[in-house]
Amino acid sequence: MNVLFLGPQGSGKGTQAQKLSKKLEFVYFEAGDFLRNLAKTDERINETINNKGRLMPDQEMFDYIAGFLQERNVYEGIVFDGFPRSVTQYELLKKLLGEKNSKIDLAIYLDISEGETIRRLSARRICSRCGTIWNLITNPPPKEACSCGGSLEQRPDDTPEAIKERLNLYHSITQPLVELMVKEKILRKIDGERPIEVIFNEILEIVRAYGK
Repeated sequence: MNVLFLGPQGSGKGTQAQKLSKKLEFVYFEAGDFLRNLAKTDERINETINNKGRLMPDQEMFDYIAGFLQERNVYEGIVFDGFPRSVTQYELLKKLLGEKNSKIDLAIYLDISEGETIRRLSARRICSRCGTIWNLITNPPPKEACSCGGSLEQRPDDTPEAIKERLNLYHSITQPLVELMVKEKILRKIDGERPIEVIFNEILEIVRAYGK
């Protein structure tokens, strides 16, 4: 079984995806962390995703994911967080998984309002030392610094204006994918503005209904 998490930034999909991967002992793939690691040694990627807040081209992003899966030789028992984001990425992933007799079984969309997205992302802070992402509202650090002792910084694209721009881009790219997954009857929408454990319990019920 493979599960995909969708939702705007700040929806909490990363938290839920990690919890599910640990619960099911699945491989966890988080597109954002993956790209940020690449960006440490690739100035072009760093400029694209960190400084400009843009998305990577579909084919290039897929090639990175394909390499990740091929390196580990794993095509089943995966939780995908933040990938695919577009119909093109989804079709490429489906083709790859199909060649390995696998597929995306379930897509979970965490739905939150634009106002809540802005509120959450405006409170996001990133450790300058280890890269851990904290949120002053939903996941505050132990003190005024990261648990590793590093200082906390706000991303340049976490201002309300930049967040709105990213949201518009996200929805324009992802809405066709959401509609396709609805037609394929694999997508479940969940209210993401509730307590973490309440959301997770609903996700577990959905996953169990799909046979895991």
